[in-house]
Amino acid sequence: MQTNEVTQGALARRIDMAVSMADVEKDVESRLKKLARTVKMHGFRPGKVPLKIVEQTYGPQVRSEAIGAAVERVFGEKVREQNLRVAGYPDIQPADASAEGTLAFSATFEVYPEVKLGDLSAKEIERPVLEIGEAEVDRTLEVLRKQRATFEAVDRASQPEDRIVIDFTGRKDGVVFDGGQATDFPVVVGGGQMLPEFDVQLHGAKAGETRQFDLTFPAEYQAADLAGKTVQFEITVKRVEAAVLPEVDAAFAKTLGIADGDIARMREEVKTNLEREAKRRVQVRVRDQVLDALIDATAFDVPKALIDAEAQRMAEAARQDLVQRGIDAKNVPVEAGWFTEQAIRRVKLGLIVAEMVKDNDLQAKPEQVRERVQEMAQSYEQPAEFVKWFYSQRDRLSGVEDLVVEENVVAWVLSRAKASDKVVSFDELMGNAQA
Repeated sequence: MQTNEVTQGALARRIDMAVSMADVEKDVESRLKKLARTVKMHGFRPGKVPLKIVEQTYGPQVRSEAIGAAVERVFGEKVREQNLRVAGYPDIQPADASAEGTLAFSATFEVYPEVKLGDLSAKEIERPVLEIGEAEVDRTLEVLRKQRATFEAVDRASQPEDRIVIDFTGRKDGVVFDGGQATDFPVVVGGGQMLPEFDVQLHGAKAGETRQFDLTFPAEYQAADLAGKTVQFEITVKRVEAAVLPEVDAAFAKTLGIADGDIARMREEVKTNLEREAKRRVQVRVRDQVLDALIDATAFDVPKALIDAEAQRMAEAARQDLVQRGIDAKNVPVEAGWFTEQAIRRVKLGLIVAEMVKDNDLQAKPEQVRERVQEMAQSYEQPAEFVKWFYSQRDRLSGVEDLVVEENVVAWVLSRAKASDKVVSFDELMGNAQA
């Protein structure tokens, strides 16, 4: 067997291989004899089928398997000999010509790049700082009150945050389209439940009123047959209902899990939850800046095979998400090419972080994992039982270990970059979550 390695670019490689047909034929004979001991054929007892008949029946398949095994073996030996890290799967094709007594092949593939972390000393990273006070607790309680609102019918035109009950019919080219009709449909005015062009028609509406209007669906609308199309809607308002918010009292506190209805304890728990959420959001903000800094500081070629594989995984995840949302993925074809840029970023970060962890001993330590699990347990009524349950299955720990590694990487980068604190507002940190 002969091999020859050819470099075709920064990461592309080609190995030309030739395997001896004599060796292949020996392997074929061995495989056929082994097969003859167990093969079942009509008219023969198991293990008594003549070798010649076994060869006539299974010879082509066995020979193909033997050639494939020989090529795979030679390729593996060459890769180990050259200490190559193959990225993805090699493309192995027969060569145009072979020397007498041999079969020639060429394997083209990519190798993993050499990743050398760039200089992080000039990278600026801001850590958001927010102190949760009584004002933030009050605002959160107001959101919680709205989430628990009841509605009462009123004799007036609808206003934002009112709930109105409507019948509606949507037609495209005069025909009611799938999903375009509903009866006694409740919708909150200005709640973002409907498309903006639909929602605006709900403002100032009164019970008994009928409105007709055109609506153009967004070009990226999930239903392909409606995307970018203009349809006609007719709505009839049946009721206008105003929101009635619950009082902040003992009964309200009990709905938030405070068994004795203690309002002070409720406020303290809300504050604790806000602090936990604020901490999480700060970590996300800092992590994203750290990852951006790593990508910006570290330049290297990324194997196309890894990018394609990641894009395919992301596309499949998107398809599964559509299915879970009750959407037929056939109506919304998802293409891997849509995710190429995101895939490049993910693959780059994966390679950078793997190198950092290996070179700087940033693996998750057992004590770090336990501390993280105990922190998670604080949101449960029986933290000790949660910790015990969590450790009862090894696979549950893998996600926490990944989080700890991420935290180790972030801390390592912060110790080398220009990190500074920045005071932010509640709205700025929480975004729309508390709006």
